[in-house]
Amino acid sequence: MLDKTNVKTLDKVVVRFSGDSGDGMQLAGNIFTNVSAGLGNKVSTFPDYPAEVRAPQGSLSGVSGFQVSVGVDVHTPGDLCDVLIAMNPAALKQNIKFLKPGGVVIVDIDSFKEADLKKALFETLDPFKELDIKAQVVEVPVTTMTKDALADSGLDNKSILKCRNIFALGLVCWLFDRPLEGALRMLKGKFAKKPAIYEANAKVIEAGYNYGNNIHATVSTYRIETEEAIPGVYTDINGNTATAWGFIAASEKSGRPLFLGSYPITPATDILQELAKRKDLGVKAVQMEDEIAGVCSAIGASFAGHLAVTSTSGPGLALKSEGIGLAVIAELPLVVVDVQRGGPSTGLPTKTEQTDLMQALYGRNGESPLAVVAASTPTDCFTMAFEAARIAMEHMTPVILLTDAFIGNGSSAWRIPEASELPEIHPPLLSPNQVDAAWQPYTRKDEDMVRYWAIPGTEGAMHRVGGLEKDFNTGAISTDPINHEKMVKARREKIARIANDIPALEVLDPKGADTILVGWGGTYGHLRTAAGELCAEGKPVAFAHFNYINPLPANTEEVLRGYKQVIVAELNTGMFADYLQAKFPELNIKRINKIQGQPFLVSEVVNGVTKIMEEK
Repeated sequence: MLDKTNVKTLDKVVVRFSGDSGDGMQLAGNIFTNVSAGLGNKVSTFPDYPAEVRAPQGSLSGVSGFQVSVGVDVHTPGDLCDVLIAMNPAALKQNIKFLKPGGVVIVDIDSFKEADLKKALFETLDPFKELDIKAQVVEVPVTTMTKDALADSGLDNKSILKCRNIFALGLVCWLFDRPLEGALRMLKGKFAKKPAIYEANAKVIEAGYNYGNNIHATVSTYRIETEEAIPGVYTDINGNTATAWGFIAASEKSGRPLFLGSYPITPATDILQELAKRKDLGVKAVQMEDEIAGVCSAIGASFAGHLAVTSTSGPGLALKSEGIGLAVIAELPLVVVDVQRGGPSTGLPTKTEQTDLMQALYGRNGESPLAVVAASTPTDCFTMAFEAARIAMEHMTPVILLTDAFIGNGSSAWRIPEASELPEIHPPLLSPNQVDAAWQPYTRKDEDMVRYWAIPGTEGAMHRVGGLEKDFNTGAISTDPINHEKMVKARREKIARIANDIPALEVLDPKGADTILVGWGGTYGHLRTAAGELCAEGKPVAFAHFNYINPLPANTEEVLRGYKQVIVAELNTGMFADYLQAKFPELNIKRINKIQGQPFLVSEVVNGVTKIMEEK
């Protein structure tokens, strides 16, 4: 246990692991996150991958980071960290700006030789003075101690050096009073087929923990508050995995088999990989030869009666646009997941942005309306994947689900829901007793204008659908101008009526607020935290966050008109603000925008709102 004479008790702490992309910072961070979640802490993570593939070792461009906030009332990975682990000079130089004044820096001093400093472009041999670090610097011989711990292991030097991250993890576990049992279980699971590697890492993590005990008098340690949790089974889950699981749950609840046709693309590939593992649950996941084949295979599966999904990022969404238009005119259920990244073109594949909104809403030829929804947190990816599938099947339409690299790669502690807690999904399947002489492929249910889903093999319901315009009554090919206009309006109205089948917009509204802060998608945690801080400062600000983009919740106009000014914060140049302004021209909409491939800092939002509120 910790020496209680030197312990800081905090409701939340932020730790940032940093090193070369091959130093295992993501693994160390993920293990620390899982251990903390298992102890009852709320967690939020931000894996910050380098933009270059295999950048030179020790270079500034090759630094990989993983930031995690653990504690109570956690909604973001934190603006600044309490503890920074830097495995080399480049990691220190790139990440010191994220450290709080008076925080703790742990460095592998063995990696701070003159050659290492030159690689990181330091001008002197004293990096701590050169960076003017105002923090507790703990110089730990991580490499030496790792080698000493594994001197009798029989591993070669390269394999031994790969364990340095686990020594650092052991030290961090000591620093935050995390028991090693959970970390050892995770290591055993990861290296189940490599027992020698597991044994080496088990020795090293204990060596790191014990080293912490030996230096306890010279560095601050931390105790993290926990909060009471609802009973259940919890796990730490990232957004991409949660998305995949949401589709599996929707398949179970709808009785429709799940098919994914996709092509690998950063940062969406993990959805394909996760679903490919789930043959035991009847999932069919196919890696197609390109993005167009991915969407077209899913459309074929949809026609055949499957819950059909295709996953991609912004460049792939552009390639899929013609196929999505086919699903719109054929009125087939299809879910397209877009894990957004920085652009345009190849852009910033490992960085996050919200710059695909207009593409999702309008990026197809002709009048091509469809539903657009967005997930707001890693765990919410499960909920919105389930909801996207429900809307697609119950309303016979393509649905674009927008997530982003921040929540797709980031993780949170999640209580796995019981099956009974999830709603049933009722696709409008055409039954044989509904087939008569009057039935046509575009026969619609009057209340929501949804056509029936005629699965191939349904007796008497043989039909074809395709990309040419359909006659409103018979479904036959039609070029009649009046009929075309009628079909365009029918497809548009069908999407609009989805507003009757989605939740109302919720508002966190303190007394006295005449300003409302609005966001959508993966900015939720930062904006909610900012609104809370503003209210605590005596600047009452209401907060509303959108998961449903097209159609908007039915009460949207009523909510927004209740405030003198609306501030929309988003990671683009103002796409959602433009969308709302077009829908409601009388609103006074102000904007806070960031386009840097990075999520908001809470302080950026607080400062932006304060500046707008103080303007005359």
